[in-house]
Amino acid sequence: MKTILKYNFSFLLLLITLVSCSTEEKKSQTKADTRVNNAPNIILFVSDDHGTDAIGAYGNKVIKTPNLDQLAAEGVRFENAYCTSASCAASRSVILTGLYGHATGSYGHVHDYHHFSSYDNIKSLPVLLENSGYETARIGKYHVAPESVYHFQKVLEADPRNTVEMAEQCKDVLNSDKPFFLYFCTDDPHRGAPFESDPWNLPNSFGNKKEGYNGVETVTYDPKDVVVPSFLPDSQESREEIAQYYQSISRIDQGFGKLMKMLKDTGKDKNTIVIYISDNGMAFPGAKTTVYEPGIKLPCIIKDPLANIKGGSVNNALISWTDLTPTILDMADISYDSNDFHGKSFKKIMGEENPKGWDEVYASHTFHEITMYYPMRVVRDKNYKLIRNIAWRQEYPFASDLWAASTWQEVYRSEKEYFGKRKVKDYLFRPEFELFDLSKDPDESNNLANDANYTDVLEALKTKMKAFQKETKDPWLITWDHDNSLQGTGVNL
Repeated sequence: MKTILKYNFSFLLLLITLVSCSTEEKKSQTKADTRVNNAPNIILFVSDDHGTDAIGAYGNKVIKTPNLDQLAAEGVRFENAYCTSASCAASRSVILTGLYGHATGSYGHVHDYHHFSSYDNIKSLPVLLENSGYETARIGKYHVAPESVYHFQKVLEADPRNTVEMAEQCKDVLNSDKPFFLYFCTDDPHRGAPFESDPWNLPNSFGNKKEGYNGVETVTYDPKDVVVPSFLPDSQESREEIAQYYQSISRIDQGFGKLMKMLKDTGKDKNTIVIYISDNGMAFPGAKTTVYEPGIKLPCIIKDPLANIKGGSVNNALISWTDLTPTILDMADISYDSNDFHGKSFKKIMGEENPKGWDEVYASHTFHEITMYYPMRVVRDKNYKLIRNIAWRQEYPFASDLWAASTWQEVYRSEKEYFGKRKVKDYLFRPEFELFDLSKDPDESNNLANDANYTDVLEALKTKMKAFQKETKDPWLITWDHDNSLQGTGVNL
């Protein structure tokens, strides 16, 4: 009898436990379902080689970007947003992981024989969002690998030079019953193939076509009207290429406008966070593939209708593309371990013009093409910026499209002394350290590294750079006094 009672009591305890667990699971699931149902949609719109030099909202009075300007009028414009590497694939890996490329194996280009690829244990933004109930979709330029790391549930197809067509292909995603993450990546305004013109002084097309694109109004610019950035030579060749660059950007703007109209038509615009950025600066020598300001200081415009931030706000915080993944997760109210990312969320300071504690940023470039080994590390602390050219003894290597650019060839073929405000020899042959005071020298033309008056500044920034490399497990830490503290045994255990 006692045995029977004992078994019955044990069974009752088990039944109570199972019911209790089931109830808790249902509560947890209900809570998760509620969070997912209330989660904001997210659109991350990434252009290819677009600098702050060519957006109306950033001060260019010539270029026509009414839709991007409207986004800035309704959202927040960041004045000091930085990619970490001015190279397409390397930069995109950072955008989608919150980690510097030197820590993930994403050292340079993915395609063709370059074949750089992220480690297979990396957890990317789309995967983290999918695991939290989001529908994830991408369209346009991908340029990261492997697919298992950067997995999206839906891959949409369209001409990546026709952003209007791209927007139209996103209709089903915008009407999704689940919260969605749309990764919208154009090929514009990247230089167009073929890179070499015949004759050499013809401007690159930047993807523009005489016949235009279906659904897109062709917006052209007169070379005499364009704004030539100070780091470029003010030549006919430069002006003609900038005019083509502007035309490509106006095509982006129309597609962006189309996407925003479609979003509004769904009624989801009040619950959708929209982020506009670029992967790196304009595809001209002195910008793309460099860590000078035109290469890494980029547009970042964010509209978060749930954040109650005044439209037209300006934020002067120094932010990095390593901050994007944790910020987006934070916006989506998805919990994460902050130690999993090199960046940090800037969600809470978006509405502040001059937030405290956001006055430092780092950059890390190693490759563009595999033949372009030229590792550079950067620290910017307030107005001081230090660049370390690790391979400074070799000539600065050119990206194939930038070498062929008529803007460069005009200077090269004429054997001119200057390219913009820099001497050609100084652009090609750089010292190990370049130190600039950006408040007095925004063009980065006066290197203070050998000035005795700035010895303390130089040493302080070197210390910060070493600490950054150690903290982010940068293999190139070894180039400081053969420091091999990050190197393993060479044996897989």
